Amino acid sequence: MKVATKAYGLINVDERQKIIFPQGILGFETLRDYVLLDAERQPFYWLQSLDSEQVAFILVNPFIFRPDYEANIDNDELGFIGLSDPKTALIFTIVTSLADGSPMTANLQGPLIINRETRTGIQVVLTDPRWKTKHDIMAELSAASAAGAANAAAAANAEGKK
Repeated sequence: MKVATKAYGLINVDERQKIIFPQGILGFETLRDYVLLDAERQPFYWLQSLDSEQVAFILVNPFIFRPDYEANIDNDELGFIGLSDPKTALIFTIVTSLADGSPMTANLQGPLIINRETRTGIQVVLTDPRWKTKHDIMAELSAASAAGAANAAAAANAEGKK
C-alpha cells in the first residue's frame, strides 16, 4: 500500500506493517491507524499515522538504554489488544528530539505495547516512580554501558583471582 509519510514522502509499505491503536495514542485519540517503519538511524523506528501525514512518532526499544526497564501492565489492558503472552509483545517508547540541541529523551512512563500477532497496540501509563516522561537516552545509554563494563571488569578480576 502507498503511504504518505512525514519522514520519507510517499512510499510503498507492506500491509503487515500496519498497526491499529483502537484507543489512539494519548493526545491523538482520533488517529488509530499507523504503520511501523524502520528509521534511517538505528535503533529508531517511525510510527506513521495513516490518517495524517504530519503525525509521526520516533520510537525506540527502551531495553536498549535501560536494561532494567519494567513495564508492569494490568492484564485487562493487555487483554484489550488480545495479548495473553507478553513474549509476543513489542514494547516501544516515544522519543522526543528537539532541534534546539536539547538531549533526546524517551517517555518511559507511557510505553506503547503492540501485539505482534494481531498488530494492535495500546499506550499505557505506568505508575512506577522510576519511569518519567523524559529520560535522556544518551546519558542512560552511557550509564548502562559503563555499568556493563564495570560488571565485566569485576567478573574478569574475580576470575583472575581463582
